[in-house]
Amino acid sequence: MIRLTGIRKVFGRHEAVKNLDLEVPAGEIFGLLGHNGAGKSTAIGMMLGQVWPTEGEVRVCGHDVTKHRQLALQKVGAIFETPVFYDYLSGWRNLEILTHYTAPTSPKRIREVIEWVGLSGREKSKVKTYSHGMRTRLALAQALLPKPELLILDEPSDGLDPEGIHEMRLTIQRLHKEMGLTILLSSHLLNEVEQLCSRIAVMNKGKKVFEGALSSISQTETWVRLRVNDFGAAVTLLRAEKLIVNHRDDGLITLSERTQTDRIVRCLVQNNISVFEISPQEQTLEDFYLSLMKSGASGNPGTEKVAITPASIDRQ
Repeated sequence: MIRLTGIRKVFGRHEAVKNLDLEVPAGEIFGLLGHNGAGKSTAIGMMLGQVWPTEGEVRVCGHDVTKHRQLALQKVGAIFETPVFYDYLSGWRNLEILTHYTAPTSPKRIREVIEWVGLSGREKSKVKTYSHGMRTRLALAQALLPKPELLILDEPSDGLDPEGIHEMRLTIQRLHKEMGLTILLSSHLLNEVEQLCSRIAVMNKGKKVFEGALSSISQTETWVRLRVNDFGAAVTLLRAEKLIVNHRDDGLITLSERTQTDRIVRCLVQNNISVFEISPQEQTLEDFYLSLMKSGASGNPGTEKVAITPASIDRQ
């Protein structure tokens, strides 16, 4: 549904996006992650034809955006940056005005999208009376008007309270399930991405440092929580015995190949180190994301620092 090939974008002397390849298959909820300034919004801007790439090809719905923008975006809805509305007009009137700039839309369709996003009963109220959550739902209604096959959402939960975030998550899941939409979701909320997305890409300093299935993340490295009376001494001993290959200061270790936890306990107890807890820990998206950011900060590409094998990524 989306394919970026060799994309670069340079603003003056700043290279915002560096040789980006990205593919979003049809029918998925795909997460695009990265810190502020990582290049996510620039990449999305190029997908929507609002930013022109310096190099490379951007294809959306099978069409080159730079050459056939209207065809490429005909079946695309988006929430990008801060939506702007006429505050002195009603939500309904704002949607009507939008259709004059895009394509003729029947009142029936406007009613449908208002019901989809949960604004029924407030569509005739002036937008200036809307809460932040209601304005976000109006923006989503606007994105749904053209009956899209692809929905691009740039930080749709930004600024929402916990209840609003929960409602937005349920709405996205319902749109995906009942309307069959392909959804590209850019978000800082890792917990939301973990609950919504089947695949993700992570950007850091303009580069893609990971792309693959969320299910592959827990397979990259198995951490074991170790709680002992002296963690530093335990790590020194276990490394000397070649029983572990990695450790973190928050009490996590990675066992060497074919080493089991019972052998760790036996080694520590025999050397007078008390063991209070030892338990496998499944790596979360947050753990994985922070490891990629740490790799980038140290000057090493995340794809080299994190142990990801082609078999674990399930590329399409």
